[in-house]
Amino acid sequence: MFDLKVYLKTKQQTVNAALKKLWDDTEPYPTPLVRAMRYSLEAGGKRLRPILCIGAAETVGGSEADVMPAACALELVHTYSLIHDDLPAMDDDDLRRGKPTCHRAFDEATAILAGDALLTTAFEILAASGRREGNDALKWLEAAHLIARAAGYSGMVQGQMMDLAAEGKEITMEELDRLHQFKTGAIIEASVKAGAILGGGSSREVDALGDYGRHIGLAFQMADDILNIEGKPESLGKPVGSDQAHQKATGPSLIGLERAKARARHLMERALEQLKIFGIRGDPLAALARYVVERNK
Repeated sequence: MFDLKVYLKTKQQTVNAALKKLWDDTEPYPTPLVRAMRYSLEAGGKRLRPILCIGAAETVGGSEADVMPAACALELVHTYSLIHDDLPAMDDDDLRRGKPTCHRAFDEATAILAGDALLTTAFEILAASGRREGNDALKWLEAAHLIARAAGYSGMVQGQMMDLAAEGKEITMEELDRLHQFKTGAIIEASVKAGAILGGGSSREVDALGDYGRHIGLAFQMADDILNIEGKPESLGKPVGSDQAHQKATGPSLIGLERAKARARHLMERALEQLKIFGIRGDPLAALARYVVERNK
């Protein structure tokens, strides 16, 4: 029987070790920039995007080693987004993962630059991997392209803009789905597809896992909206109720809490359908889909 707790703990430790190794040879620059980058990167977190990338690679017959640079790059992109989301001009949050946010621990300018540096370092890692891999360089180029689109104006950054624009306004469920797909779903989908590509998946396998990623990306954001109401601050590492305070457009605010929960479960089931072609090889990703909806943080 598949043990998700053991799987998550093992993968988190592997990813954390790889992330730490990134800085082993870092020159001690005479500014707090690298310290700010490491502060946010090493503050904890689920490492969900790297784990999904690794899980997708293993599902198609690849290995952890095949995708670890991409897994690290994804976590750097995610951490940059959190630093910038927390800024006073955005969500103005004081806590992240139970610790002061980057702009509180350092200052606003340092936080902006730390986020910028994490984002550009992510693509430095992806490009370096492509240069080393010879015949697999095209796979790395494709993975880098996917992640870039998902992180930029065609994905996460656009989603943040849409999120800010929707504050205090009434929008439709269709508009909310689109917002969620940009803000959260795109980078999760890219994490899964990049893992499948770098793991050597066929076109059919990559497409199926892309659909899986898209559905759990939407489910993840719906679950996040629910946790902002029902979650416990000590588990989340940040206050609850901020969505309502900022008049955010969320699933619960549009369709109510119970319908939002039902929608998250429906999206999870849609994701699970895409894994049928993999048989038992899809068990880790199936467990991760359930975790996305049932988690408490």
